[in-house]
Amino acid sequence: MIESENSLEKVILVGVITQHQNEEKANEYLDELAFLALTSGGVVIKRFTQKMTLPNTKTYIGTGKLEEIENYIITHQISTVIFDDELSPSQLRNIEKVLDCKVLDRTNLILDIFAQRAQTSYAKTQVELAQCQYLLPRLTRLWTHLDKQKGGIGMRGPGETEIETDRRIIREKITLLRKKLATIDKQMAIQRKNRGKMVRVALVGYTNVGKSTLMNVVSKSAVFAENKLFATLDTTVRKVVVKNIPFLLTDTVGFIRKLPTQLVESFKSTLDEVREADLLLHVVDISHKNFEDHITSVNTILTEIKCINKPTLMIFNKIDAYTHKIIAKDDLETEKTEVHFTLKELKKSWMNKFDENFTIFISAINKENIEEFKTKTYQAVKKIHKTRFPYHDYLYQEYDELI
Repeated sequence: MIESENSLEKVILVGVITQHQNEEKANEYLDELAFLALTSGGVVIKRFTQKMTLPNTKTYIGTGKLEEIENYIITHQISTVIFDDELSPSQLRNIEKVLDCKVLDRTNLILDIFAQRAQTSYAKTQVELAQCQYLLPRLTRLWTHLDKQKGGIGMRGPGETEIETDRRIIREKITLLRKKLATIDKQMAIQRKNRGKMVRVALVGYTNVGKSTLMNVVSKSAVFAENKLFATLDTTVRKVVVKNIPFLLTDTVGFIRKLPTQLVESFKSTLDEVREADLLLHVVDISHKNFEDHITSVNTILTEIKCINKPTLMIFNKIDAYTHKIIAKDDLETEKTEVHFTLKELKKSWMNKFDENFTIFISAINKENIEEFKTKTYQAVKKIHKTRFPYHDYLYQEYDELI
């Protein structure tokens, strides 16, 4: 449930329009950043964007725009400023000196959401490791009172400065967390091994596309699902039987554009569930205006973890929420584009490149076309199952004759 605006932290967002990111793309990223801020407990009061060839290496944006933001913060009593890209330690320090308020970047915000959402000891350890890796090079901004330590008679320190001590503590903590994760990784590897030769199916997709809702519908379980980004962090595995074939269904953490490298590294074991899956169910929120970009982002991460060539079913979810723009009859100037396509027309457009046997349009929340989903999943799992258990062939024949 979304909190009332009065109880939320007042936030402003900052992004840049560059040669690599046009105005439309910058606004898309800021829309997503606003949703991230809401998920974290903030309400966006205003957005600032600036056209630049490249982000300023010292302050990310120009000094004039920074002064404009400073005046707005003072006038409207803003507590937090969030930048759309990951800021370098020096950029963060320089911006904080001018704005004199809490400054976050996209990475820090995502880490904060992950820290809120982590439930199990394993997920908490993964998030803590990512936070420590992010924090280590940025410790200098936390100890500004030590920036001008004086030397000379009577001012020479006994040894390490406070910041050096903290760096050492963080490094030691990172080492301990990695050892802890390595131990848990071994345990999870044994668990995966003990599952035997049962076919493994993994739900993958962008964050907030309805993977957990679909998991609940298919497995009749009660995995936490909410209309917020990263509602699910902990990997959930359930045994599912569709028709006469049992298989393991895994709900994984959602992906996002500009996913912090620290999280990719920390959630390596979670992604192992995807790596070891026999079949991927790529869930897409077709009602989102940027769903094509989401598909690309997910495929990029799947390529990075070497899973792009796995057998995949494309599950276009939330058809109940899909809407298209309508051109008025007397409007002769507006050219019809994809935003004006009905769902039927959209299926006949670029989506034709997908094999019909590997494409399903559903509404998980309304359980629309779920039987078709189960049938196509059954067919895909059966194909893998038959190669693994060829001596069960007579069971498939008997069952298929009955249906």
